[in-house]
Amino acid sequence: MTGQTQIQAIITNIEKVMIGKKDVAELAVIALLADGHVLLEDVPGVGKTMMVRALAKSIGAEFKRIQFTPDLLPSDVVGISIYNPKEMEFEFRPGPILGNIILADEINRTSPKTQSALLEAMEEATVTIDGITMQIPKPFFVMATQNPIEHEGTYPLPEAQLDRFLLKLKMGYPHPSEEIEVLNRLEKSSPIDELYPVISLEELINLQRRVKEIKVDQTMKGYIVELANKTREDTYIYLGVSPRGSIALMRASQAYAMLQGRDYVTPDDIQYLAPFVFGHRVILRPEARYDGVSTEEVLLRIIKRAPVPIKGKVNQ
Repeated sequence: MTGQTQIQAIITNIEKVMIGKKDVAELAVIALLADGHVLLEDVPGVGKTMMVRALAKSIGAEFKRIQFTPDLLPSDVVGISIYNPKEMEFEFRPGPILGNIILADEINRTSPKTQSALLEAMEEATVTIDGITMQIPKPFFVMATQNPIEHEGTYPLPEAQLDRFLLKLKMGYPHPSEEIEVLNRLEKSSPIDELYPVISLEELINLQRRVKEIKVDQTMKGYIVELANKTREDTYIYLGVSPRGSIALMRASQAYAMLQGRDYVTPDDIQYLAPFVFGHRVILRPEARYDGVSTEEVLLRIIKRAPVPIKGKVNQ
């Protein structure tokens, strides 16, 4: 199978469980292919856990779930060394972060110290216990969720930590006809139990390597940097996108190009993904809130006004 065929097979498999959420499934797979992570902000009960489980089953990966609570400790995430009196030595008991596909549920409900333990593992793909560093097995993908409504007893993620996520997504409520289809499918059994892997972990790792070979010519790189720079100059934005954000947009665009069956990135790829990559990396000024302007509206305005490169030239 070609890379595009393999990717479509994963998305189609997820759609057997997730009704009407193909765009979210595609973006989650793009993040996985780009070796990144996803922050999913949405209300409870819209299928976040189901989608991550479906993704894990589709690639034959080990799924781990971490329920974040105020009393969760870093050792509960990364693992701990416990003394074994029989062997007279310490034994390492790995935490749930040492898996392939991780659901970090309600990440904003735990302390900054525990958040940092998770985000450090995401950034470095390693955990360090008692001075010993261990590599997290590949592939490694974290989807963290947070509830946008309940703020009492939460610890919002600082901007420097939000920057660790490749994409920020929202699922939203299903259309009534889609919700009826959900009820039909779940009436007698759960479709998640009938899912089987469509590709192997080795094939997925190979796809991740091939994503980095997708061509991004100098004009496309210049376009990405232009968009990032516009966020640093916009009058509504207090904090613009960092160079890490530019790298994230390039990687995501490469993965999206492969999904589309191309070996090169186009301006359309960049424009489509920029709001998902940049949205959580900018901070609006108070004036934007007073004027009722959202982050998405500011970014769409920037994308619309930025010159678009065409065949090595710039279309004004």
